[in-house]
Amino acid sequence: MDVLVVGDANPDLVLRGDVRPRFGQAEQLLTGADLVLGGSAAITAAGCARLGLSTTLLTALGDDVFGAITRQRLEERGVALLLARTAPEIPTGLSVILTPDDDDRSILTLPGTIPALRPEDVTDEHLAATRHVHVASLYLQPGLAAGLAGVFARARAAGVTTSLDTNWDPAERWDSIEDILAHTDVFLPNANELRAVTGEQDVDRAAAKLVARGTTVVMKNGAAGARAWGPDGESSAPGRTVEVADTTGAGDSFNAGFLAGRLAGLPVAEAIRWAAAAGSLSTRAAGGTAAQATRADLEA
Repeated sequence: MDVLVVGDANPDLVLRGDVRPRFGQAEQLLTGADLVLGGSAAITAAGCARLGLSTTLLTALGDDVFGAITRQRLEERGVALLLARTAPEIPTGLSVILTPDDDDRSILTLPGTIPALRPEDVTDEHLAATRHVHVASLYLQPGLAAGLAGVFARARAAGVTTSLDTNWDPAERWDSIEDILAHTDVFLPNANELRAVTGEQDVDRAAAKLVARGTTVVMKNGAAGARAWGPDGESSAPGRTVEVADTTGAGDSFNAGFLAGRLAGLPVAEAIRWAAAAGSLSTRAAGGTAAQATRADLEA
């Protein structure tokens, strides 16, 4: 395989319209609802496969209807599955995404099987069979996080490149990940995550702190596109103007665009152009995967 993605997979129930709850048994009418593939790792994997990469997702799913939906959606998108063993009573995770008309959003997540992955689930055989390992939603998976530095160290020893997207920490503790970043080739945060992980408010200082330790930082910058800092200096890329339907998973599609570019041999400055375009294009439809870019889209 080209990419082994490790992390969360679950359905996302995306609700739009009058979604701010009013308690007291008040009934509210929505303008839209979609049940789509969710989980940062799953959306990234789907994006990689859409871009022509041979992609496998290592995740944990329950033996229930949400697990069945998730498996079906991944298979439809050409993603191979490796499933970690979980206790039969643990349900598949679920996220409910509330999207009001002002383009803000709130996410409610049932963890379920999401935290079930462990470092030992990523075997040496898996690493020997891939070119790159990408890990997502670190703060939703404390068991995996506790030993991820060792996983990435094994990957590097096997000649496999690595990338990490922590996503947001729901507890907002932002436990230190310095030991993991010491073995991470590319860190893929958004601006707020970069600030939180480093404790620096200025993104340039935050990135410089990580680059000094050997990690290339590729920052998602919303509609502005992307910025990157690495051993070869700094670069940036614009976003694309599109009619936005839903921003869910845009950062994960960004990840897929970047990985596709790098694995195609592009320098970071060009790969972030692919990433910014992939993230922008993914917002054209509800959910994280319905409008993901193709290789032809990015090459154009």
